[in-house]
Amino acid sequence: MSEAMPAAALQPDPKRWKALAFIAVAQLMVVLDATIVNIALPTAKGDLGISDANQQWVITAYALAFGGLLLFGGRIADLWGRKRTFITGLIGFAGASALGGAATGQEMLFASRALQGVFGALLAPAALSLLAVLFTDGKERAKAFGIYGAIAGGGGALGLILGGLLTEFLNWRWTFFVNIPFAVVAVLGAMAVIHDPAGSRNRSPLDIPGVVLSSTGLVSLVYGFTRAETHSWTDGMTIGLFVASAVLLAAFVAWEAKAKAPLLPLRVLVDRNRGGVYLSLGLAVIGMFGLFLFLTFYLQVVKEYSALKTGFAFLPMIVGMITGSTQIGARLMLKVPARLLMAPGFLVAALGMGLLTQLQVDSSYWALLVPSMLLLGLGMGTAFMPAMSLATYGIEPRDAGVASAMVNTSQQVGGAIGTALLNTIAASATTSWLTSHAAEARTLGKQGYINAGAVHGYSTAIWWAVGILVVSATIAFTFINAGRPKSAVADSGTASASEAEAPVAVMH
Repeated sequence: MSEAMPAAALQPDPKRWKALAFIAVAQLMVVLDATIVNIALPTAKGDLGISDANQQWVITAYALAFGGLLLFGGRIADLWGRKRTFITGLIGFAGASALGGAATGQEMLFASRALQGVFGALLAPAALSLLAVLFTDGKERAKAFGIYGAIAGGGGALGLILGGLLTEFLNWRWTFFVNIPFAVVAVLGAMAVIHDPAGSRNRSPLDIPGVVLSSTGLVSLVYGFTRAETHSWTDGMTIGLFVASAVLLAAFVAWEAKAKAPLLPLRVLVDRNRGGVYLSLGLAVIGMFGLFLFLTFYLQVVKEYSALKTGFAFLPMIVGMITGSTQIGARLMLKVPARLLMAPGFLVAALGMGLLTQLQVDSSYWALLVPSMLLLGLGMGTAFMPAMSLATYGIEPRDAGVASAMVNTSQQVGGAIGTALLNTIAASATTSWLTSHAAEARTLGKQGYINAGAVHGYSTAIWWAVGILVVSATIAFTFINAGRPKSAVADSGTASASEAEAPVAVMH
């Protein structure tokens, strides 16, 4: 577990709740951006003359920069100071968003998305690590991470609503410009109320070989899955990227084991609780992409919902996510071990996903989609909150940035895998169905025939998402052995930091 934490770092920050408000605004901006651009992409593609072959780079440029630089961003937060890194990330993200909104061609748009990814990789781990070092009391931590978990999970669905509103009533450029007021509010608030706890920096020299190996390894991994979606799993370039990723990340681990000042101290990973969180959360995000990806297609293509109506159709999931995080996860976190929230949460989400396997072309929104989204939201909200907290719980303040970066990295890699894997499965199942049911084309009509094949593909891929969520629940239940977090940091001058901060290691 962690070594003793400096005594000053244990003192609660009097402005921590105000700080949480501005951290939440920044986190909402980042999470919104992940889905808001998807809604605007068809319009932007037409305005800027982006080809079908190149449209993926609006998403890929961001994913590569963000996923590849997260560990570096987390280490910069530890080294440079979380407040400074947080503010720099916000300003850079807002500037990149302004560049994207003003884009006059596809190259300018792709560059802006890559820049958003770079500054997002600074911002995201700094935000989470600020929470980790500002909230040390168990009850307060539960509330803070309940709010953060609700935003992290439900913000993506909210992005669909906001993206629909902006695209329908203004234009696609506002899906970029909207980030600027979020960033301004968060920067002004951060300057006024956020302070790095004393003794929480890691002033060790930057591990340049570690930065190069981890960044290139993660970029190769994310791009490999992205390319697999657009080309094929057997494409030579795709296979080469996966091989390069395996070699680079293996070299990274070997280097970190012997480096004097490692980018990612292996003590952060070998803790079974944190390792269990990173693995189960990454897998769960793969499953979650089944919801966003296929329901968005289903509602817009099959049901012919507008962008705005599609966004509002996701409201039940937002309600479920907020309820699960703040009313279930946060209230029970101090009463039951984290694994008894995470594993059931993932199983409830799997149940909601399981309902979606019954999807048909004429399925009722209220009878099928609403209950499935509510269950998904409740389950993921309940699981996300203790996962986010446990990932940085008991960590030394000097490692809080890289521990937070690993949470974001597991989600980013999970998202890339989820998009590629589930899309490939769905496309293959659709092709197979259309081939074997060609005789039904005349009965169903051309569009009905195509829609039926697409829905069959969605439901097949969603079955895989159900299985992945069940595996995620199993990992959470078997790997994570932390007991209930203590309700407060020990106020005795003789209590060690590990006694005050670390989860109670109890086998159940």
